[in-house]
Amino acid sequence: EVQLVESGGGLVQAGGSLRLSCAASGFTFDDYAIGWFRQAPGEEREGVSCIDNSDGGTYYRDSVKGRFTISSDNAKNTVYLQMNSLKPEDTAVYYCAAEAAGRSPATMVEYGMDYWGKGILVTVSS
Repeated sequence: EVQLVESGGGLVQAGGSLRLSCAASGFTFDDYAIGWFRQAPGEEREGVSCIDNSDGGTYYRDSVKGRFTISSDNAKNTVYLQMNSLKPEDTAVYYCAAEAAGRSPATMVEYGMDYWGKGILVTVSS
């Protein structure tokens, strides 16, 4: 059974940092891509970043480039999203998702992925 468990969310002031973790199990980690998505209140879900563990390819949406960094620890089956210089508009529930590698990270982020975590709240105060 595929399981994705997010952690590391919380409340932070604008300009601060948080690191989200996505612990994965139930599949061969090296053969999968892991993505981060977010959904703000009243807004549609949007893709934030994705890493393809099979080749190391990554993708970031424009609004987080230079501020967020996605990384993967294959020994721990965990993907991290380091979020720096946080802004109030980054406030959302963040979800990690997984899919067997094949499509590009950008495509996965655009169209969604197969497996989803339950999400974790990130609140950035102004």
